[in-house]
Amino acid sequence: MEHVLEADGLGKRYAGRWALRDCTLRLPAGRVAALVGPNGAGKSTLLHLAVGLLRPDAGQVRVFGEHPYENTTTLAEIGFVAQDTPVYRDFTADELVRMGGKVNRRWDATLARTRLAQLGIPPRKPVGKLSGGQRAQVALALALAKRPRLLLLDEPVASLDPLARREFLAALMGNVAESGTTVLLSSHILADLERSCDYLLVLQGGRVRLSGDVDDIVAGHRQLVGPRHLTADGTVIRERHTDRQSTVLVRTDVPIFDPAWTVHELTLEELILGYLGEAEGATNHAEWGVPA
Repeated sequence: MEHVLEADGLGKRYAGRWALRDCTLRLPAGRVAALVGPNGAGKSTLLHLAVGLLRPDAGQVRVFGEHPYENTTTLAEIGFVAQDTPVYRDFTADELVRMGGKVNRRWDATLARTRLAQLGIPPRKPVGKLSGGQRAQVALALALAKRPRLLLLDEPVASLDPLARREFLAALMGNVAESGTTVLLSSHILADLERSCDYLLVLQGGRVRLSGDVDDIVAGHRQLVGPRHLTADGTVIRERHTDRQSTVLVRTDVPIFDPAWTVHELTLEELILGYLGEAEGATNHAEWGVPA
């Protein structure tokens, strides 16, 4: 299996604090992967390391088998949309497309212009005067025009309204279906990830807590509800207890046959919140796009 992004014992430290530490992961080619975790988990740091904007303080990161901060030719294969969807605000979309052709060897100006026209983006209006959703679409069109093999997106829809988010993700998924680009999408909006992604990476405390195919991961977990004295089979991820009852999230490869347990299947959203912890799930419902 080809892996486009790999990290082994990866670590990055800021002023004595580890943003990432002992982070190990493998992202297979051709997947649309969700990168999730609470604020401060190290998501942006991981993406910045992957595009060579940062150097690791421990371990290593490889993109297409190369270190991005040493082999800059790798960067031509990567598209990156940062959290604030940075674009030159005084430039028009048309000027940005023309400028991109001067600095990217596989630039597809036709793709960028076609996408922007389909979305009704004014080509000669300074992008600083466009709406937040329109600027995000311009940033995505520019990233896709590189014809990247790997596309990294750091909270690109965080500030968009639901309609703009849906349009952004529809444009993204349409291109991925055509090109086979591998995508790593960081977002707090779990419902969007559930609709778009087929691979999952959960970061917490600077480490990968969970990774793999979404369908396999969801199928391998159950929520059990039963009497307080019962012991659950499998790996217990999280548990809550009252005087009479236990609610347990377990990872297991075998069916639960004990009739004393009531077995519930989980959504991807419930599973992610379970891994990130009850306290974070309850406290940060708004942050995670979940109604309180």
